[in-house]
Amino acid sequence: QVQLVESGGGLVQPGGSLRLSCAASGITLSRYAMTWYRQAPGKERELVAREGSAGRSTDYANSVKGRFTISRDNAKNLVYLYMNNLKPEDTAKYYCNARIAWAEYWGQGTQVTVSS
Repeated sequence: QVQLVESGGGLVQPGGSLRLSCAASGITLSRYAMTWYRQAPGKERELVAREGSAGRSTDYANSVKGRFTISRDNAKNLVYLYMNNLKPEDTAKYYCNARIAWAEYWGQGTQVTVSS
């Protein structure tokens, strides 16, 4: 059974940093395009950062460019989202998504709250 589990969320002050992790079981993440999404209350889910399979390309939402970085640790079957200079508008539940031609998987999400 495939499972994605996000962790690393929490409460942080504006300007602070967090590292989110997405751990997979049942699949090999290096074969999948990995995407971090977020959803704030009352808003639609939005793409935050995406990396193609085997790390071929990356893409970021304009609102996080220069502040967030997506990366993988293939040996640990983990994907990370490094978030720096966090802003109150980054407050949302963050989800990781793994996608390949014939399948797509989602985690349950981890809450990030940026507030003083």
